[in-house]
Amino acid sequence: MKPSAHFPTELLSRVEDAGLNASAPQEQLLIDGWLVRYSPGKARRARCINAIAPGHLTLTERIALCEPVYEGAGLPMLMRIVPFSVPAGLDDALDMLGWRRFNDTRTMVLAELKPLPTPAPGHGVTIEPVDSERFAEEVGRLRGSPPLQRQAHAQRLARAPVPHTALIVRRDGDVVACGQMAIETNLVGLYDIFTANAERGRGLGRLLCTHLLQRAHELGARCAYLQVDSDNTSARRVYQKLGFADGYAYHYRSNDPSAE
Repeated sequence: MKPSAHFPTELLSRVEDAGLNASAPQEQLLIDGWLVRYSPGKARRARCINAIAPGHLTLTERIALCEPVYEGAGLPMLMRIVPFSVPAGLDDALDMLGWRRFNDTRTMVLAELKPLPTPAPGHGVTIEPVDSERFAEEVGRLRGSPPLQRQAHAQRLARAPVPHTALIVRRDGDVVACGQMAIETNLVGLYDIFTANAERGRGLGRLLCTHLLQRAHELGARCAYLQVDSDNTSARRVYQKLGFADGYAYHYRSNDPSAE
C-alpha cells in the first residue's frame, strides 16, 4: 500500500520516524543500513529489522550478518516492510527468497489534533496515571504476556528516548483497560491501547484515547498517530470516530515459521 494521498508524504515520513523512536529498545544495532532490533518483548516493532538506508552489501550478505544476532537473542528474524523501506523492491526480493508475509497493519493519522471534549467516566469507572513499570505489568496481565515480555516492556519504556505517559482504567477497583502515549515535538503516538475482553464494546477505548489526546494537546501535540491491525475492525471504528484515517500500511516478513 502506498502512503495515503490525503496526507503529505513529509508528514507520514515524520510519523514513521517518531514511531521508531517511541519503540526504540536498548537491544539494537545498525548493520549496513538496517536498524536491527532484538528486544525479547512482545512488540514486534522492537524485535525486527527496519531497512532505513541503502547500504552497500547484497541482500543475502545482510541477512547473513543479522542471523547470528537473532539466534543469539533466541528470536525469529523479522523484517518490517513500510512504504519507506529501501530499496523499493525489498518486499518482492524477500518474497522470492520464500519469506512469508503476515501481520498486515495500518498506521492511522489525525493530522489536526484539536481540543476534545472528555466525557466523564461512568459509574464505578476511574482513570489514573501510572509509571512505566506498573503499566507494563498491567497491560501484560491483560494480554496474558509471560513475565519475560513484561519485564522487557518495562525496561524499554524506562530507557525510551521519547517520554511516555500511561493511564489505566478501573471499574469497581479492577483494571479493565490501559493505554499510553509518546510525545515527540508536536507529534503524539498512542500505544498499547487495550481493553479486557469482558469490557469491550462499553466505550472504554474511546474514553481512554480521548483523555490521552486531550492531555497530549495540552502538552503541545498537534498531530496524532497510532498503529492497529488491519483486521481489528472494532478498534478501527473507534479511531475513525476520533478523526483518524489510514496513513500507510506495513507488514512483516520472516523465513522462520515460528514468527507468526
